Amino acid sequence: MTLWEFLGRRYDDMLEAGLQHIVLVGVSVLLATVIGVALGVATYHTERPRELALAVTGSFLTIPSFALFVLLIPPLGIGFPPVVVALTMYGLLPVVRNTITGLREVDPAIVESAQGMGLSRAQRLTRIELPLAWPVIVTGVRVTALILVGIATIGAVVDGPGYGEFIFDGLARVGSPVAINLVLAGMIGVIIVALLFDTAFNLIGKLTTSRGVR
Repeated sequence: MTLWEFLGRRYDDMLEAGLQHIVLVGVSVLLATVIGVALGVATYHTERPRELALAVTGSFLTIPSFALFVLLIPPLGIGFPPVVVALTMYGLLPVVRNTITGLREVDPAIVESAQGMGLSRAQRLTRIELPLAWPVIVTGVRVTALILVGIATIGAVVDGPGYGEFIFDGLARVGSPVAINLVLAGMIGVIIVALLFDTAFNLIGKLTTSRGVR
């Protein structure tokens, strides 16, 4: 059976796995963005907390994914929850780093002018600093999404949803005629999902960034 025949026969399964993969990565990216931006905002002003935040979130990426997924089984079980937690951890660094970088690149003169106009610390952050830093922040979110699309496939080791099921099923059948088609189907699905996320965040960045900041 050719790959195209295989894809035609498994079209419904491919579509279902694709939707699961998108939801899995989307939830993880959302959580990583909320937590990452909050960490960046909380630490970008002070050197020691800033370095600590980057060090801790960077250390998450050094943990082997197989090991992390397995370690999360006792507290979270199998399936969706442990994969989301692991992906959120892996996705924090680009968001935290870009949030800190974007906020620190805001011209101090602009912030001082806003302060002179009577804006509070919170107002300066929400009206001036975050909007100016947003293009850099959304780039970090975009990078996080692309990283997590690939790592999400390994979540199949703990019965996580998505295209990892195809890939692991194919690897378990090495030597059989269908093995290569299963792995290739999973890879093609992951590439398509990655392209969708990349296009979506590129569009989001353009729509949410004012023309004066671009």
